[in-house]
Amino acid sequence: MAPRWFPHLLCAVCLASQYVRAAYIPKPHFNWDDTKYLIAFGDSYTFVQGTAGYPNFSFIGSYLPGQFEFSRNTLLSNKIAQNFTGTASGGPNWVEYLTGCGLEPGETLPRDCAIQLWDFAFAGADVSLEYLPQHHDFTVPLVNQTQQYLKWGEPAIGKKIDKSKALVAFWIGINDINDSSKFTNVSFPAYYNQLIDVVFTQSVHPMYEIGYKNFLFINLPPLDRTVANVASATPLPNRTMIGWWGASLSRRGSMFAAEKKDVRAMIYDANMFLNGVLDDPSRYGIKNTTSYCLDYADPDVQEYPERHGCLPLDDYFWYNSGHM
Repeated sequence: MAPRWFPHLLCAVCLASQYVRAAYIPKPHFNWDDTKYLIAFGDSYTFVQGTAGYPNFSFIGSYLPGQFEFSRNTLLSNKIAQNFTGTASGGPNWVEYLTGCGLEPGETLPRDCAIQLWDFAFAGADVSLEYLPQHHDFTVPLVNQTQQYLKWGEPAIGKKIDKSKALVAFWIGINDINDSSKFTNVSFPAYYNQLIDVVFTQSVHPMYEIGYKNFLFINLPPLDRTVANVASATPLPNRTMIGWWGASLSRRGSMFAAEKKDVRAMIYDANMFLNGVLDDPSRYGIKNTTSYCLDYADPDVQEYPERHGCLPLDDYFWYNSGHM
């Protein structure tokens, strides 16, 4: 079930190129209306379930032996499965609403959508095993998601599309900042700078080098205001940490745009927008920002929330302990 504020978020994402920083202004204008393909990488905020994916974690494959590689036919016949567990939101997520692909209950071939959605995000992903361990032995880190695409996705998809009409989206860092928030053996924000450098050198640049020119980067949601953190005297991650990550992403994105004269690079400030929702929830029809329905994972709760002692799910900002 999509939160009531989703349309506002999607409108802002579509218009992101009109609000870029000065370093981006001389670039060729990005027009969402020309977009025919969205290729997405990230974590649970972005993953969609595929019929060839790891259940509740991915559109296609996993990091287990024999599941990382896939054939052209497997990818092209893979369908987005829209159901209660098809995303981490209990219904369509932002990439499905943005593209209109996979919104309806049931199964959808990305190739049948007006804007095709090819989603390689993996729930639970961090940036790289070099810095943080996997959540599970099947988790595909970000740098391996793009590796997976470059080796098997690009020959099946990329070589047959007009890349000027493709947008490559990255929303990553949620698990990284959570998993490292209690580290005492690293220096913040230098640690975040290292992680984001890896995002660009090992994932973004390789996508650029094979011809993609339109990039969208999204900073972190207000994880300092999760239900647990609001109740804590010492929230982790805290607002300062999240600000450091956002500043590093913005700086690195500006560098990338300056280096590549033919790139249209956009950074969407999801943190500012979502903090705005939390600051004025009634504007978006939200009644509860400090808790969530404990039975959110029960399919019955969507139709009969009162049986679970809950409000309707879209009256909450938080869907669970870390998702919206």
